[in-house]
Amino acid sequence: MTRQLPGLGALKSFEAAARLLSFSRAAEELGVTPAAVSYQMRSLEDQLGVELFRRTSRVVELTEPGRMLLAGVGEALDGIARTIARLRGADGRPRLTATTSPSFAAKWLVPRLHRFLELHPDADVRVDVSDRLVDLPREEVDVGVRFGRGQYPGLKVDRLFEETIFPVCSPKLIAGRRPLREPRDLHHDTLIQVDWQDQWATWPAWRMWLLAAGLRDLDPQRGLHFTQTAIALQAAIDGQGVALSESTLVADDLASGRLVRPFEMSIRGPAEFAYYALTTPGETRPLVKAFRDWIIAEAGQMKAEQAGSASTSTAGRKRAAISS
Repeated sequence: MTRQLPGLGALKSFEAAARLLSFSRAAEELGVTPAAVSYQMRSLEDQLGVELFRRTSRVVELTEPGRMLLAGVGEALDGIARTIARLRGADGRPRLTATTSPSFAAKWLVPRLHRFLELHPDADVRVDVSDRLVDLPREEVDVGVRFGRGQYPGLKVDRLFEETIFPVCSPKLIAGRRPLREPRDLHHDTLIQVDWQDQWATWPAWRMWLLAAGLRDLDPQRGLHFTQTAIALQAAIDGQGVALSESTLVADDLASGRLVRPFEMSIRGPAEFAYYALTTPGETRPLVKAFRDWIIAEAGQMKAEQAGSASTSTAGRKRAAISS
């Protein structure tokens, strides 16, 4: 459907005149003559068929239709300005804003972000670190990554990871004074806990893992408690105890040897819980689409690497069993 709209120049002149309640001040702001502004306003009123201003010899006042138009035009011009600013920053560089949780940013996104910047060296990327729900279009955020059930109405949702949960610790605990060889050895070590928010009450914690391991006599609540997984994992890296972590956030620490898995047993997270990439439907900006595609590709690569690592580990255990 073709939109019958006045020209943008006339609307900009109207917004300035209505906001300042002065044709002369609007002309000064716009760099034109007062007569030009007055002519544009007369033409706009004729086109719309309504009176927008009450003119006297001393002042200009808005009519009720004028106030209605000012509200709509002001919001529209602000939206256009925000969109242009997002498309190209003040220095001409394309910009993108992504939001994610502190732990996902620290343990997964930031260590990989250089790969995206190598593909898009002219881009400015801003990472908003927050656990709160974000209204992407209203808050001028382009891409979100959130952990949850995937219920984000009005957004395009892409599932990134299926999680498994298992204990991790510093390598020095494996060969320490009281080495960790089997789950019952946890009696001698500190359990590092992450106190999840209430909405994640069904996410596996130490109680569930210990029950699966047959350890009913070990208090699942004792130990160090943190509210962020990244901090809990740092405590484990520092050798302060054994943490229970999901596979995504601990992948890099395992690959580097900063952490190890003392036991093979793991449990799978509830199927409905996952990390999701969120974007606005119909998004057409190349940089936003590229960032979304890059996150999905990185997630796929990590899942493939984890599957290959698991296969290698299983084959190694089978060879060890045969040789023994």
